[in-house]
Amino acid sequence: MEQGADMSWKEWKLISPESMQERLETVRTLREDGLELYEIGKDRVTGEHYLHYAYLHRNIAGIGTEGQEEIFHQLLPLDSDDVLGILFSEQAYAYPEHWHKPFLRNGPDGDYVWFDPSYAEEEGDYEALGQQIMDELAKFKAQGDLSEDAVERLLKRLESDSGDK
Repeated sequence: MEQGADMSWKEWKLISPESMQERLETVRTLREDGLELYEIGKDRVTGEHYLHYAYLHRNIAGIGTEGQEEIFHQLLPLDSDDVLGILFSEQAYAYPEHWHKPFLRNGPDGDYVWFDPSYAEEEGDYEALGQQIMDELAKFKAQGDLSEDAVERLLKRLESDSGDK
């Protein structure tokens, strides 16, 4: 086992597949087909629960690796209410639409790292702000007044609009 092996995975930056295999036990399989698996797992050491999502990826565009299959795993930490909600009250759990907090995911080398999906929401906000600025600039150009005062008014308007976000 790794250093700090009795610690929660939430404290680790990198988790080996061996640690995952040794510590994670399946509590209940929720759904399984040829491409996806959802199950509730429990860390044998800490008692923490995770929603385990595994999916089969077929590489159809890689050079020299066409058709090669890889299985990727992701683990979303669950609190007790989430576990009960998923098991008994049909709480939604599908990836990615219900995965809004940091979760573990593995990559081609097998190690697990923490991933924070909130960047996608922030990215959408920034895209909207960028579009708003482009719209304002188009209006500004269409008005034809390129004086220093007009530019100053535009910048103040953009600054106040972006400050509201």
